[in-house]
Amino acid sequence: MVSVSDLFLLNPKSELEDNMKVGFIPMALVEDGFSGNHFYEERTWKDVKRGYCHFQNGDIGIAKISPCFENRKSTIFKNLPNTYGAGTTELVILRPIKVYTKFYLYLFKSDWYVKEGTKYFKGVVGQQRVHKEIFTDLHIPLPPFAEQQRIVEEIEYWFALIDQIEQDKSDLQTAIRQTKSKILDLAIHGKLVPQNPNDEPASELLKRINPKAEITCDNGHYPQLPDGWCKCRLEDIVEYEQPQAYIVNSTDYDDRYLTPVLTAGKSFVIGYTNETEGIYQNTPCIIFDDFTTDSKLVDFPFKVKSSAMKILKVADDIEIEYVAMFMNITRLIGDTHKRYWISEYSKLCIPIPPKEEQKRIINAANAMFEKLDAIMESL
Repeated sequence: MVSVSDLFLLNPKSELEDNMKVGFIPMALVEDGFSGNHFYEERTWKDVKRGYCHFQNGDIGIAKISPCFENRKSTIFKNLPNTYGAGTTELVILRPIKVYTKFYLYLFKSDWYVKEGTKYFKGVVGQQRVHKEIFTDLHIPLPPFAEQQRIVEEIEYWFALIDQIEQDKSDLQTAIRQTKSKILDLAIHGKLVPQNPNDEPASELLKRINPKAEITCDNGHYPQLPDGWCKCRLEDIVEYEQPQAYIVNSTDYDDRYLTPVLTAGKSFVIGYTNETEGIYQNTPCIIFDDFTTDSKLVDFPFKVKSSAMKILKVADDIEIEYVAMFMNITRLIGDTHKRYWISEYSKLCIPIPPKEEQKRIINAANAMFEKLDAIMESL
């Protein structure tokens, strides 16, 4: 066992021509985790030679400030312009002396080293840094050079295998999302469940809901509607409410609070509030992002983050889950930042099956989704 200072030169300085191009690396350009990657900005040496650390290709840089140290922001510098660089002084630079650099980079990223390193923190919470004593007092292993190489080969073999597993997992998740989208597409085209000629035609259903609705049984988007189906505009079966009365007053969220604060985007639940007034209770409903046309089905009380949405209520005789399925795969993507519900989205045609078939579609789709979700959860 030896100290780091026995194996590396600490924070060496460079003497270069002022007009030389070098790489400049702030902390943000050093990746955390185990990749060891970094990026750089090209600078002139005279602009960065003072007030920054110096390094060259082959040196190791280790973040000394918390939480960058714990997040394993460390790298071996490579492909620098003219082989030299400068960067944030929150990096400790180690220049190797006859050791296999990759081995020690992995060692510095190990749980053992990070845990030991936190014992050398100095400073107040939020501005703690690893004290330089870690490089003189903490002893680290020194295997034979050939063994250092073998260890790195083994580590990188397993890392490559893990990366492949992660890629396969990502590919499967993508396939599952595509399968769900296809299920919804089949559902709204009448191809997910068989039709029953004894079901009341959807046209009769729509006449009761909205006698003024423009109802047809054929159109350009859905040229072959199944028997008993028809189509209408979303606005014929959906009413909207502006969300201003339900906007949260404070963004001091806490998971211990009871009422979720929602957005119609990917994040959906962005936090929880303890506010007791202005809670939307008339669920189930659909929340609709007026700018992105994302939507979510909601069946619990909530508040909202902003006015950039509509709260949608579907007519009682139409299954809201069916409308949510249609909206889930029907998005409008525009080049301008505008609101879509009133001007365009509510005018879209939606194919409507008979009431009983709507229920069969929902049950079939949910059964398939449960199986796909089980696969996702097992990954």
